[in-house]
Amino acid sequence: MSVLNKTKAPEGHVERKAETTAGDRTVAGISHVVLILWSAIVVLPLLWTFMSSFKSSAEIFASPFALPSEWHFDNYSRAWQTAHIGEYFGNSVLVVGVSLVLVMLLGAMSAYVLARFKFWGNRFLYILMLAGNTFPVFLAMVPLFAILKNMGILGTYQAMIATYTSFALAFTVFFLHSFFKNLPGEIAEAAAIDGAGEWRTFFQIMLPMAKPGLASVAIFNFLGLWNQFLIPVTINSSGPKVLSQGLFAYAQQMGYAVDFGALFAAVTVTVLPVLVVYVIFQRQLQGSVSQGTSR
Repeated sequence: MSVLNKTKAPEGHVERKAETTAGDRTVAGISHVVLILWSAIVVLPLLWTFMSSFKSSAEIFASPFALPSEWHFDNYSRAWQTAHIGEYFGNSVLVVGVSLVLVMLLGAMSAYVLARFKFWGNRFLYILMLAGNTFPVFLAMVPLFAILKNMGILGTYQAMIATYTSFALAFTVFFLHSFFKNLPGEIAEAAAIDGAGEWRTFFQIMLPMAKPGLASVAIFNFLGLWNQFLIPVTINSSGPKVLSQGLFAYAQQMGYAVDFGALFAAVTVTVLPVLVVYVIFQRQLQGSVSQGTSR
């Protein structure tokens, strides 16, 4: 264990060095073993799925853990065209993209008002937002279905976008509340003295200062909305399908004659955007989360 402070101790003081005890080494060893096992549990199924996406169904059953004897790249073309994964992919990008923009805009504005302004009912509204995070989403499916049906938008893009936005709004407000609350108020006061209104202060000054929190919650929302299955299956059975619905329908329609190679290729196409987003923004995510927890 290295000593973080390399400066010499003042005269008259005894310089102490951190020592690694047997207990520290034991805890570190157990932690590394647990992390290695957890990494294997997460990574190995992904690698197996990716490897199986280049095999035929017969080869998957004959040698499930071996490398492909012949690389079947046509699995991806069949998944993209026959299973309509390309169409479902476009629907998912549209629904998740629009929902993400709306939830980030509305969530940031709501969190900013709740964190920076004092008014009657402020605390109640914030607690109500927190309660939204504890409410199981499957309990809302029946009334949500009835509401969307009465509005005449059931099975449409509008219904999916509105539901996705509402679903992620409570978490977004909860996450961003602490970021806006800990921003220095002197900056907003200086902007007001210079003649900036509330809208300009929010969009040009306070919002950019909360960029780490915005990046984190945007990634979390993207992962949650992209992998959503219960909501689209419940309220979008007759509308344009997203990827999770498309995979489920593709596996069902094949019955007992499942083309596992094409199915694994479709799964890989579904998982790939999530991996790409996480790999690109992992440093931003780690830094912003640690910044938010350190406040």
